[in-house]
Amino acid sequence: MEDSWHTVTKMVLENIEKEIEVPENVEITIDGIVVKAKGVKGDIERKIIMPKIAISVVDGKVKVGANKATKREKAKIGTAVAHITNMIKGVDEGHHYELKICSGHFPMNVSISGNKLVIKNFLGEKVPREIKIKEGAKVKVDGDKVFVEGLDIEIVGQVAADIEQLTRVTNRDIRIFQDGIYIIKKPKKRML
Repeated sequence: MEDSWHTVTKMVLENIEKEIEVPENVEITIDGIVVKAKGVKGDIERKIIMPKIAISVVDGKVKVGANKATKREKAKIGTAVAHITNMIKGVDEGHHYELKICSGHFPMNVSISGNKLVIKNFLGEKVPREIKIKEGAKVKVDGDKVFVEGLDIEIVGQVAADIEQLTRVTNRDIRIFQDGIYIIKKPKKRML
């Protein structure tokens, strides 16, 4: 008689291959572990280090696959497909985030000087808050909106999150003090 903790489940091994359509104006090249994408907006490259996962370009399609894939390899294939899809979208259209400046109690002044975003008079503070804009992202302030765009979705998303966190309200009731800069539009999602 076997105990339940002694039973071993069989792993189902199968061959998996996913394809990504590449638009005509985008060129994908693979050099070992480095995947490069070149398009209308510019070019970007990324190292994808995933053992047992094969990435190739065949007839205008990127093929990502593995032989005898386990659950872990299936997850890695999905991750690689997502990275390459984001690279293709980045060099073709670019990634865009939109943030809204909300100042209810004190008039906030948001400006860009060099490679820094400066926020003056946030909740009446005398010392301005600053954040360094990462290389690869472009930030533009237009009225009560802040636009962040670039080719790499990770850099653009991190800059937008850093701007939002810069104006995080602490030691006050956030139901009353709703001042800050908030993300209202993301790639793939419409928030407001």
